[in-house]
Amino acid sequence: MNRRHFLNHGLTGTIAAALAARSAGLTPGGAHAATMVPKAKRIIYLFLSGGPSQQDLYDYKPLLNKHHKEQLFTVGNRKGLIEPKFRLTGMTATAAHPVCGTRYQFKQHGEGGAWLSELLPNVAKVADDLCFIKSVHTKHINHDPAVTAIQTGSQIAGRPSLGAWLSYSLETMNDSLPGYFVMTPTWTGRKPGQPIYSRLWGAGVLPSNYQGVPIRRSGDPILHLANPTGITKDLRSSMVKGVTRLNTLNHQRMRDDEINARSLQYEMARRMQESVPELTNLGDEPKHVLDLYGPEVLEPGTFANSCLLARRMSERGVRTIQIFHRGWDQHTNLPINLANQCRDVDHPIYGLINDLKQRGLLEDTLIICGGEFGRTSYCQGRLDETTYGRDHHPGCFTVWMAGGGVTPGLTYGKTDEFGYDIIENPVSIDDLNATILHLMGLDHNRLSIRHQGLDLKLTGVEGARVVHDLIA
Repeated sequence: MNRRHFLNHGLTGTIAAALAARSAGLTPGGAHAATMVPKAKRIIYLFLSGGPSQQDLYDYKPLLNKHHKEQLFTVGNRKGLIEPKFRLTGMTATAAHPVCGTRYQFKQHGEGGAWLSELLPNVAKVADDLCFIKSVHTKHINHDPAVTAIQTGSQIAGRPSLGAWLSYSLETMNDSLPGYFVMTPTWTGRKPGQPIYSRLWGAGVLPSNYQGVPIRRSGDPILHLANPTGITKDLRSSMVKGVTRLNTLNHQRMRDDEINARSLQYEMARRMQESVPELTNLGDEPKHVLDLYGPEVLEPGTFANSCLLARRMSERGVRTIQIFHRGWDQHTNLPINLANQCRDVDHPIYGLINDLKQRGLLEDTLIICGGEFGRTSYCQGRLDETTYGRDHHPGCFTVWMAGGGVTPGLTYGKTDEFGYDIIENPVSIDDLNATILHLMGLDHNRLSIRHQGLDLKLTGVEGARVVHDLIA
């Protein structure tokens, strides 16, 4: 008999339950750390995996074009324009670092005067709905740790994801759908894209019923929802109730919260047999709404289709919706691949914002759009009139938000004239997550779970701040 079994069998029920809850870091009641009136009820996170090039999209730096092909860094006897400060990847650490200007035209848009490149003509039309943060930074320079850190608060795999924390902390708004959906649409830029792992929407040390539920790109949106031949709806319901009764008895004996989590998942799956087909059936969408999202909206698995599903999920009370769009890692051949990526997302983002706005949902839906880090102001690979590339850069990158209590039309933070370092209002990825939680009504310092002697938090233990300047 192991220690857990001894404690559960050897102590009275009340004491055992208290110790089990304490060891898991759980408190009774379901909602945790909801300490203020939320400005947002739900989030839609458009994650552009790979690291979009801010110099070619949002962060206009004319000096890069002026000094095009000159050496950026002073290294040893080689004179450059600035001193290096941040880590370099092994791909460019020992190479020359020629300044790389953008080939795209920039203009200011809206009353707020936000700078956007010609690659995002439709997003530019809603510039006054967006809040640009040009001073986000991270510690991580490679994809896997960087993506894991911004999604879970740590580069160490196995921590709860942002969506899992929200599901754990806030009561459900729809008993028939999960509180957390994930989509991983196709892309037309660089292939293969960087891997996307289920741990990015996992529950980590939280009960597994808080993890994200993936929507598949083709075939059945979710596998095994349909009853097998010969199994009726009533029989399935009876089976689930029977398993739940057995699990309840087992939980009373074992005091393992994962047993209850399994029961909750079985019951949710039964309800999803009706709610998911209704959610994913786009036949009731009028043409003028479909047109908002662009020509690919009815193609399953596209970014446009995912954005329309995100709006439908928002209407139906889903708390967290994440769309992971891969292919933004342009080390080489950036002009072709970045243009393709932008065509994937530009029209659908415009449609999503306008569709939510028309339905009165944007004001309490927080949209976040960004990647895991930025790109370098120097070129990686060939640099000529037709092509160039950019390496990873953790020192500064751009993330924008919309709706959900943020200040529309605001541009916050500033980088230096070469787009290399932050010179005004730095925002760490932990600060960004603290602000997201705050907008959802949660205190990031109080939202924690004790695990192996450590109080795990989405925002880590090194200190994070809510960026109140972003909040309307």
